[in-house]
Parts: sequence; structure tokens; C-alpha cells
Amino acid sequence: MAVIFSDRREAGRQLAGELVRFAGRDDVIVLALPRGGVPVGYEVAQALKAPLDVFVVRKLGVPGHEELAMGAIAPSGVRVLNDEIVSGLAIPPYVIDAVAAKEEKELLRREHLYRAGRPPPQLNGRTIILVDDGLATGSTMRAGIKALRKNHAARIVAAVPVGSPDTCDAMRADADEVVCATTPEPLLGVGRWYVDFSQTSD
Repeated sequence: MAVIFSDRREAGRQLAGELVRFAGRDDVIVLALPRGGVPVGYEVAQALKAPLDVFVVRKLGVPGHEELAMGAIAPSGVRVLNDEIVSGLAIPPYVIDAVAAKEEKELLRREHLYRAGRPPPQLNGRTIILVDDGLATGSTMRAGIKALRKNHAARIVAAVPVGSPDTCDAMRADADEVVCATTPEPLLGVGRWYVDFSQTSD
């Protein structure tokens, strides 16, 4: 039986235990994917004594089944698609474009809200620990990694408390390192592995 976390903060503390080798290094920054990744990332950053910032990425949900990701967008014009879902559901390009345009507006709104005029962190040459509350299809994490590559990060570590074994394995093709604290099979949704998985507010 896999671990069930009481909430995202406890999950972050457990995940931090898997990342202790990065503690106290001045080249490390923790970037959390809002919104659910932020409480997890906060605990990781505290434990590692590393700076914390947000990296806004938006999932492209299948219309009518928004929880299912057909892809994701990230800053720097990055878009990744989950080909299996797009072709399996025969989603036409105009539908993808419409969802992406709507999510682009939300991405910009959140960046403006969360930054409140502060500039984004300098990522050039740094080791980035990219944190979310879980990995299901991996679309948002993949989009985040792709955007960070454009920012010339030296090393990208994808880190989550819980993820599908297949997705965690596949993510190794994108990130320099992948840390999935627990990999239950079957995953049956990230929220199943948390006692409290209530929505995180802005």
C-alpha cells in the first residue's frame, strides 16, 4: 500500500526528505507549479533552505472532461500535447487552439497576480527543482521543463510526492532527474493519495 498524505504540506515535507542532497546549495531554486504545487514547494524550499518562486503553467483540459489533460502551455510560447489523448479522442486542432487561447489568458492573469510587479527569478545556470503535488499525465510538468530549458537552466529536477509509475519513468526523457516519492499502481488520480486535497486558492 502506497503512502497517503494528510495534505500537501505534509507531502512536501516527505518529498523534501528525498531531496536532502540539494540542501544549502546557493545554485538551487525551488519553483512550484501553482496552485497545488505551491504548498508542497514551500515545505521543500524551507527544508532545503532554498529560495521559492512560482512557475505558472496551465493544463489544456479536454472540453467536457477538463480534469483530463490533452496538453499544457507554459511561458515563452511553450505548448506540449498529449498525443495519445489527442489522437485517441480525435480532438481537432481548432479545439486545441481555442482551449490554449483561453488558458493563455489565465496564465497571464495569474503571472500578473502572483508577481505583483516583481520580476521573474534569474534561472540561467541554476539547478531548478520543479515541484507539483502529483504527476498523472505529466503534461504540465513537461511544459514547465520545456519552458525552463528556454531559460537556460543548468539542471532541472522534476519532483512530486506521488505519480504514476509510467509517467515518472517517461519524465526522465525530459528532466535531468525525476523524484517521485511514491508511485502507486494504479494511480487512479492524484487526489486519491491525499486525505485533504481541497483546491488551493490564489
